[in-house]
Amino acid sequence: MGLHRFRPPLSGRMGTLRTLGSIRGAALIEYGCMGHMLYSRVFLNQAGVADGCRLYSTHIDETDISMGDTKRLNRTIAEIVEKDKPEIIFFLPSSVPTVIGTDLNAICKELQPEYPDIPLLPFGAGGFHVHGYEGVEEALLLLAKELPKEREKTTRPSFNIIGSCADMFRFQSDAEEMVRILKGAFGIDPVCVMTSHTSASQVMDMGGAHINIVVRREGEKAAKYLEKRFGTPYVIGRPYGIEGTLSWIANISNILGVEADHDFVNQEANRARNHLRPAMPVLNHMIRSHPAEATISLGGHADIVKGILEYGHKELSLYRGDCWCDSPDMGDEDIPYFLEEEWSKAVKNRKKGIFMGSGEALKWAGKGLELQISNPDVRWRLSPYDPPFVGFHGAIHLAGLWLNALLEQEEEEE
Repeated sequence: MGLHRFRPPLSGRMGTLRTLGSIRGAALIEYGCMGHMLYSRVFLNQAGVADGCRLYSTHIDETDISMGDTKRLNRTIAEIVEKDKPEIIFFLPSSVPTVIGTDLNAICKELQPEYPDIPLLPFGAGGFHVHGYEGVEEALLLLAKELPKEREKTTRPSFNIIGSCADMFRFQSDAEEMVRILKGAFGIDPVCVMTSHTSASQVMDMGGAHINIVVRREGEKAAKYLEKRFGTPYVIGRPYGIEGTLSWIANISNILGVEADHDFVNQEANRARNHLRPAMPVLNHMIRSHPAEATISLGGHADIVKGILEYGHKELSLYRGDCWCDSPDMGDEDIPYFLEEEWSKAVKNRKKGIFMGSGEALKWAGKGLELQISNPDVRWRLSPYDPPFVGFHGAIHLAGLWLNALLEQEEEEE
């Protein structure tokens, strides 16, 4: 693990934990060193996860490491089952057990007969060599493989959301906006919002949904598995901007085989346009007169950067600045992956324009935190009701942020 000026990239262990940490009715045991789970709980609290998975750490000492003794883990399981009676127990290794080769899969298989009614589900992304998004992908896929039970499709059409996890900034409000739009456009309700607002029992019911809405690329493997097992089709993508949201709705309509409620969709689109209409002359003037200031630079998850960029550039005609993603596996020619040295240089060199990135980067650059779109964060986010970035409401929210950022730059120059 190298030296970093800022917080290091998310590890696979943390990606897994931020995927599982919001699932109600579950317990998560980390087989690892003292203190790890304390920091994890603090992050989840700061991210607004108020009622999620119960988190525990076994702690390990020199004897456990040198002798390979795992009896401490056995005792922890028994105590948690007696105390909390969880519906499922997740197991997560930290870096030390991963390095010494502790086989959590074998341990869970050996102990499972003692707890026939409580699935014991181990995860493997405990080492620093695994990137955070790989941990998210593994966790979503393993949940989809191991927990859903055979279910009849719900009487009314329904859906799952896959990939709304606590590692994403403003994940809860974005998911709520998508649920709101799907309810209004198709009259359908969620079976499971995996994992920002769900329970172990809801994950078990996922097979009853009629369509899966995959909101990040890490959830596609889980959706493919659910499609193979339950015959559930899926759509992948995040709805940004007015036109982008309309396209997202149309795509879901085609796959679901249900026509959207035109009155609701038109009303929502027109309301968003009406909110933007008075500001458009000002925004267009700023774009024509101050092209350097009307440049948008973005850093974060590749899907979020791409979606927000398309809305700002294609729908509102903002100029493209420096755009990058925070995962080496997601970088491409359009949205490259930037190391810490590269993105900090890009932010420092671009004196003018709008920058949206992590709270940590914005604070370092002296920018307003209202332009945050990714983690690491520097504040507590207690409310799940903050304005979203996606959907019709998100289109209005983003446009307002950009317009005010442009006007503030103009005031600074005067």
